[in-house]
Amino acid sequence: MQDNATEVTAAGIARLAGVGRAAVSNWRRRHPDFPKPVGGTETSPSFALAEIEAWLRDQGKLAEVPLRERVWQQLAGHPAGPVTALLHTGCALLLVHDRPPEWLALAVTDDDQDLAHRLSAALEGILTPRFGHATERAVERPSPADLLPSVPLLRGAAELAAELGARGTFAFLLGRHLDANPRQYTLTPQGPAELMAALAGPAATALDPACGTGALLDAVRAHDPRPGRTLYGQDSAAELAALTALRLALDGNGGADAPAVRTAAADTLRADALGDVRADVVLAHPPFNERGWGHDELAYDPRWEYGLPARTESELAWVQHALARLKDGGSAVLLMPPTVASRRSGRRIRADLLRRGALRAVVALPAGAVPPNNVPLHLWVLRRPGAGAPAAPELLLVDTTALAEPGDVREQQVWDDVRRAVLDAWRAFDRDGSLAEQPGLARSVPVIELLDDEVDLAPARRLPPPVAAGDVVELAAVREELADTLRHTVKLVPRAVPAATEPARWPLTTVGELARAGALTLRTSAVHGGPAGGHARVPVLTDHDVLEGTGPSGAHAVDDDPVILEVGDVVVPVVGGAAAVRVVDESDAGAALGRGLALLRPEPGALDPWFLAGFLRSTANNRQASSHASTATRLDVRRLQLPRLPLAEQADYGARFKSLATFESTLRHASRLSDHLIQSLHDALSAGTLPPA
Repeated sequence: MQDNATEVTAAGIARLAGVGRAAVSNWRRRHPDFPKPVGGTETSPSFALAEIEAWLRDQGKLAEVPLRERVWQQLAGHPAGPVTALLHTGCALLLVHDRPPEWLALAVTDDDQDLAHRLSAALEGILTPRFGHATERAVERPSPADLLPSVPLLRGAAELAAELGARGTFAFLLGRHLDANPRQYTLTPQGPAELMAALAGPAATALDPACGTGALLDAVRAHDPRPGRTLYGQDSAAELAALTALRLALDGNGGADAPAVRTAAADTLRADALGDVRADVVLAHPPFNERGWGHDELAYDPRWEYGLPARTESELAWVQHALARLKDGGSAVLLMPPTVASRRSGRRIRADLLRRGALRAVVALPAGAVPPNNVPLHLWVLRRPGAGAPAAPELLLVDTTALAEPGDVREQQVWDDVRRAVLDAWRAFDRDGSLAEQPGLARSVPVIELLDDEVDLAPARRLPPPVAAGDVVELAAVREELADTLRHTVKLVPRAVPAATEPARWPLTTVGELARAGALTLRTSAVHGGPAGGHARVPVLTDHDVLEGTGPSGAHAVDDDPVILEVGDVVVPVVGGAAAVRVVDESDAGAALGRGLALLRPEPGALDPWFLAGFLRSTANNRQASSHASTATRLDVRRLQLPRLPLAEQADYGARFKSLATFESTLRHASRLSDHLIQSLHDALSAGTLPPA
């Protein structure tokens, strides 16, 4: 199979060449020799990757396709789809990981058909020891015919594995695929997954009955690296169960110490394929608000020890399934929508979970910690009661929603604070059976207090208000900082504006011309500020950060080969129509460039960064360089204009633009302090901790 079987979209071409999609559209219109579409639709055509590479190289727009990008484009444009390509790649990388000499012996042939035939036979010898016999595993051995279209991809992936390792290569490709298709999957970010694993504790056997792509089981493996463990996963989607198995197998070190991995493709509630499993730990991020979960046909299922869940209470079915798959004394941690803690239809089951000591804690996470980002999800910590064990007299309630704003929780430091607060409260409660009250954050509540008509377990309704908001010392400190900031702001107010003069008639140039002349480098990125799939992460500067004047708030896996910001870079949002520009300083340097942003890196001897940023921000400049779609305004950065001025004059303008940026930043800080002070005063007065005088 030739490389030109791989197709690439206009967005993929833009990534290969490091330009915007508008540039690709212009190339198609201006150049008669631009490759013709080979697939896709009229509005979203696809092109042969090999033809595109050759054309870009002939035009001098591409010296060489980076290996990572070539492999990704081969995977994304695979004739059988990216998921099938991922599964084939994972199987081949497992052979590279466990038996490198065997892969090298296979790969010497130039005959793709011969390699596909021999590789298919070799994979049985690696899949069976890892995942069991064909009848009991989720990872199927691809046939030679299935593998043939994947051979160029597999050769490239093996070459990339020499650079990144087999694990790093699969993590990169899986992470890129999840980033490109965020709405197709229920993702659990790394931070919450690690917190759930820590709450559950060490485990020789762990189960995720709704495993998705394996984030929770991967967190268990990382939290407890002891040898001899078994990880079980199940998902109704066969491809997800297989991806989880490959991810976990490649994430280990191989050999006798590698965890045993068993995954199954089945509807967990209706047709559980792991009904004989009893695990030390169960972690789950189950689907929410399912109506067709099997209420009618499962009415007499033995798993409903605490009561038959109502048709609208699918989450309580998952809770009881998790308890049923635990050993006595085993722990389960489940992500739950907040309504499960208080819906009337579930109050009888909640009451029985409390009476029998199965529910140990309810933790409210900040909004934005886990998608959907506008809802503060809950963690339920459960423990299967042992025979004759007395019921726990208290329930731990933790509310971390006040520790972070929805956007801030993605910052590593903020999430570390949330994680520390939760684990400190849980470990003290788990050790002592009760917890001293921490106003506004945590409290252990006697079960008898919760067994009323509502059995409402929402932490916010049972915790006293935080005292800190009304602390006079803190309020005085905020007030003093605000006063200092306002005094500083007055000093920064721009000097009196002189009388108007005629507009300057400078000779103009464009960003595109400067880029072609080498006066600056233009880069874009498809990295977004969502959850990182890998273990190592870098902060991401998002378009929201640029617009709001805040620090990098996103995070992403370093395996995604991001564009890293340097001091003096100029960053411009390209979507939304807002005139905003950021000059990167020491606090932003080292972060990755987020999606929806363009980066301009000026040559020091040719362009002053503040001069560049100031002129790019002008309203007239943005207006003439913007195009309008039906739902959004998009900025063509290459069309932005600035005057041709000597470097000394650029520096004069740059100094003035920089002073305006400092003034704007100080005003924003004063605004945030004002909001905080006003709300704190309202809270303190209404709580009675601050007298009206």
